[in-house]
Amino acid sequence: MSSMRVFPTLAAITFASLAPSALRAQWPAYPAAGAPKTADGKPNLAGPVPRTAEGKPDLSGVWQYTRPPSSPEPPAAEDATAAAGASTDVIPASVRRSQFWNLGASFPDGLPFQPWAAELHRQRVATNSKDNPDAHCLPLGVMQLHTHGQPRKMIQTPGLIVILYEANGGVRQIFTDGRALPKDAEPWWFGYSVGKWEGDTLVVESAGFRDLGWLDVEGSPLTSSGKIIERFRRVDYGHLEIAVTIDDPKAYTKPWSVTVHQRLMPGEDLIEFVCQENEQDARHLSVK
Repeated sequence: MSSMRVFPTLAAITFASLAPSALRAQWPAYPAAGAPKTADGKPNLAGPVPRTAEGKPDLSGVWQYTRPPSSPEPPAAEDATAAAGASTDVIPASVRRSQFWNLGASFPDGLPFQPWAAELHRQRVATNSKDNPDAHCLPLGVMQLHTHGQPRKMIQTPGLIVILYEANGGVRQIFTDGRALPKDAEPWWFGYSVGKWEGDTLVVESAGFRDLGWLDVEGSPLTSSGKIIERFRRVDYGHLEIAVTIDDPKAYTKPWSVTVHQRLMPGEDLIEFVCQENEQDARHLSVK
């Protein structure tokens, strides 16, 4: 089943990611092997963390973004607007405050932009994010993928973790075989990522990004000199926390951090997403 690309659904996708448990009925459910069970036979998301043969937490599974625990439920009136697939001109306030839309929303003074980066961000917001790569069927940035309403599938092996993103059919590799970050890597959409275990936390450092990437829908920039440090921690069977630090002195006056939360989707899998199939958006994009 391929996905039809419609840019305004950024709002609906974000709303789905804000909801307590977005419903999916696009893939035949298949029982998760080895899942701990509750008394009624359902997967116990609070169960113990699965481990690999090497004794490390196994991050494998299909994961769905969830709003931070401290964030409020969207008001009922906004629920109906976003669920209907609101246009980008009437995005509900709760969506604009989401991590997917605006990573700086939780910062009292916004993100610590360098002056030129603040102006670029202002321009991107003023043009309704029409140049966001996602609007043109190009790969999303790492942070947009972390906070996207469509799920991702992590596949963990002893020396490599592969993340398959349903959104735009993205594929990312995290090398855990001991290699160092290359000093002059070819610029990639997702950067070049290496990881190492610190106890039960996987620490991933990524660099070599394409210049002026988008960290969120509003267009908070990431330059080619920036680094992203992620700390993956599987809290229990069904929950994953990713503490992320953006270190990009060219675009920001200091490093800054956010924490992303994921929830396991046992028995679910990804669906095919072909962005260009029946694409109808580009000719309608305009600045208002």
